Amino acid sequence: MHSKSIENWRHSHVFLGANHARNEWRTWIVVVLTAVMMVAEIIAGLAFGSMALLADGFHMATHAGALSIAGIAYWYARRYAQDERFSFGTGKLGELAGYSSAVILAIVALMIGVESVLRLTAPIPIRFTEAIFVAVVGLVVNLVSAWILHAGAGERHDHHDRPHDDHGHAAADDLGHHLHHGHDDHNLRSAYFHVLTDALTSVLAIIALLAGRFYGWLWMDPLMGIVGSIVIARWSWSLLKGAGAVLLDMRPDKATADRVRAALEQKGDRIADLHLWRVGPGHMAAIVSIVSDRPQEPAHYKGKLAHIAKLAHVTVEVQPCPHLKRVA
Repeated sequence: MHSKSIENWRHSHVFLGANHARNEWRTWIVVVLTAVMMVAEIIAGLAFGSMALLADGFHMATHAGALSIAGIAYWYARRYAQDERFSFGTGKLGELAGYSSAVILAIVALMIGVESVLRLTAPIPIRFTEAIFVAVVGLVVNLVSAWILHAGAGERHDHHDRPHDDHGHAAADDLGHHLHHGHDDHNLRSAYFHVLTDALTSVLAIIALLAGRFYGWLWMDPLMGIVGSIVIARWSWSLLKGAGAVLLDMRPDKATADRVRAALEQKGDRIADLHLWRVGPGHMAAIVSIVSDRPQEPAHYKGKLAHIAKLAHVTVEVQPCPHLKRVA
């Protein structure tokens, strides 16, 4: 028996998304675009005496801040991916950033809703020509930003995930190529929602401003604001649920759990305990406790899970039970 260094038995805990680096620079590009548009709207609002432009400029400032949170999360997760203080790596940091951004979205929705109601009761003068021009420019910037982020969210990429045995070695069976989508990345999804929020408010603002400019319907501006706040609130709730579920280590999906049980509960072996959770975009971890009257080595059971590509970190515990009732 030849000796091996303990390093030979260790394995990586880096569970970042396959397009982590690309999504990071995409996010920072959108941060810059949003910040530039924010400054332009604030300057235009001061120059033209338009409170509407000033309000939208400061509204974009909140999104620039939220998008910066997403960018910082990408950087931090990459910077400390190898840090042993993080037991399962930094793959879930994006979920924390996504959840924080969802809270900001909810606050933005509330602010827009309150301001819109106030404007219904006390309308303010609007300089339509300047406001429409800046709103159109803002819409173009938001659409470009959305396209940049959507390109990252919609990419398909080959990814190898191998279950590991108790010694840190990959399972013998080849897992092949696994295709997964960027929408697993709640950090990118939150950034995308912030950009969509700005695009939506720009579209609604343009509709309201045109109605006010040509038909004198001043009430359209606050009404569209209320509609926008409701839509933004729904996006926020969706993101809160998705990111919150990952942060609380909820089981990602029943189908994967069923596949694990189908693969392991054979020839009298039974799963006594199963923990399945997500440790990063496209990466799941599992802890399985198996009771068997004919126990095998953990590597035997891990080999049975080799076809479940998302399982990037697997721990198997085997408990012998000679009197376990066998099921035909």
